[in-house]
Amino acid sequence: MSIITIEEVPARLEGGKTLAGLDLGDKTIGVAVSDRGLSFAHPRPVIMRRKFSLDAALLLAQLQKDNVGVVVLGLPVNMDGSEGPRAQKSRAFVRNMATVSDLPFVLWDERLSTVAAERTLIEMDFSRKKRAGKIDSAAAAFILQGVLDRLQSLAGSARTEPGSSNGA
Repeated sequence: MSIITIEEVPARLEGGKTLAGLDLGDKTIGVAVSDRGLSFAHPRPVIMRRKFSLDAALLLAQLQKDNVGVVVLGLPVNMDGSEGPRAQKSRAFVRNMATVSDLPFVLWDERLSTVAAERTLIEMDFSRKKRAGKIDSAAAAFILQGVLDRLQSLAGSARTEPGSSNGA
């Protein structure tokens, strides 16, 4: 199983690889993929969950199509920072994916991501019915955008540290 830290992500994305974000639900898997410049998260259609082998095959096909090098999985941490049963399901999903793929995973605290995604869809005037079909991929995009923003921050910090070649 390959769980990596956020700091290890850039080295895994060489050669134009992209980054994917997942929001794991009981009935669906929300998927979002970054652009090659690692600036923006783009939602993809949700995967309706049936059986792990089918879910994994559909997910891996989508990830391959999008040239994904690293997968970010939202980790549903409780508001007090503890991990409950949903977090354990997410960790089990990563363990199961490791049996069918070599893709590295980053676990990312997803507290309030679904709430933020729903607010955004409401602001965009999506009906309740349309929101239901898009919420998981919107949450995956929200999770992924948080990671992309963090990567930009880390890259900016590396450029301004003493001893770095920032042209000064």
